[in-house]
Amino acid sequence: MDITAPNEDSKKLEGRSKAIVVCWILGFGSLVSWNSMLTIGDYYYKLFPDYHPSRVLTLVYQPFAIGTMAILAYNESKIDTRKRNIAGYILFFLCTLALIVIDLATSGKGGIGSYIGICVFVAGFGVADAHVQGGMVGDLAFMKPEFIQSFFAGLAASGALTSGLRLITKAAFDKSPNGLRKGTMLFLAISTFFEFLCIFLYSFVFGKLPIVKYYRMTAAREGSKTVASDLAAAGIQTEPADKDFKIPDRLSNKQVLFKKIDYALDLFLIYVLTLSIFPGFLYENTGKHHLGSWYPLVLIAMYNIWDLISRYIPLVEFLKMESRKGLMIAILSRFLFIPAFYFTAKYGDEGWMIMLISLLGLTNGYLTVCVMTVAPKGCTGPEANALGNLLVLFLLGGIFAGVALDWLWIIGNGSF
Repeated sequence: MDITAPNEDSKKLEGRSKAIVVCWILGFGSLVSWNSMLTIGDYYYKLFPDYHPSRVLTLVYQPFAIGTMAILAYNESKIDTRKRNIAGYILFFLCTLALIVIDLATSGKGGIGSYIGICVFVAGFGVADAHVQGGMVGDLAFMKPEFIQSFFAGLAASGALTSGLRLITKAAFDKSPNGLRKGTMLFLAISTFFEFLCIFLYSFVFGKLPIVKYYRMTAAREGSKTVASDLAAAGIQTEPADKDFKIPDRLSNKQVLFKKIDYALDLFLIYVLTLSIFPGFLYENTGKHHLGSWYPLVLIAMYNIWDLISRYIPLVEFLKMESRKGLMIAILSRFLFIPAFYFTAKYGDEGWMIMLISLLGLTNGYLTVCVMTVAPKGCTGPEANALGNLLVLFLLGGIFAGVALDWLWIIGNGSF
């Protein structure tokens, strides 16, 4: 059955707008902590100037994210999706709160002990990300495409809003004593609040919306054991009325992956390119300019703003790219950004770099949403759930490879 065109009953599909809003908030909450870490990078560079915090923290985060995601994707059919997502949001909440405690306990003095502690909780972010992002994408993949689009828009919004807030806090606290630290504490407190909000919304609101129940029941009747267990826990009957109804055979994870391998490679290539430039290159390889310490913050803000805007472009039907060949060509063409950034950093000024980073964000967000909304077409509910997990695994693999390749910018540009 094509999951994008079920027999839609108006009563069963009530709550569509609420679901879109909740998906946006859940997307925002699943990345706000990590984006806060990236955005307050200037604070960690002040505390740990010799430890390359932007690059190191990203490199710590990713192995835990991709390792956990690989285990969860392999066992996707045996794991309770609801419990998985709630566990992820709780872990995000606890790790963000722990970063505040570390800073308060050390009075913002830095030191190797604090740095190791921060690395430990950043690894926790990676584990939480694998739980939430893979679980949510798998959960939403067999529902309406607008839900995935909204979730990924929320992911981008966390970056855009934290960047905007960082510029405001820098302007407000720049001249005050410990101004950088005050702004950092504000960021982490806001992140902690949103993680708690996500725990509440996913536990008590999202699953009770009629449209969510409808799509989950459809997936359960198509053989999704994880969704069926979620509904059974809520006391919802998933057995078909027709006793002669036969649950359709589903493809194995390996078969699903081979069927949609180009989409998985699309996501890998999108993020290996993006993370080989953002954020490490922007902090350490763009030189000194008139904007001074504001320069990397402005570049990160521009990337995040255009990344957010571009994730709404596919909602306009004639602007949405659905061709598998067209998507691959567009994604491969993005590798021209590498020489473009190199020569702009070496010979260009701030205006050219701001334009380039805006284009990087624009293409990243647009292509991500196009791939994620098109890929599940033609899959049954259980297959779409498995595909969602596999796509996130390749996405995280691309991020990890990009983060590792990002270190190559340092060669010939200073010591480690």
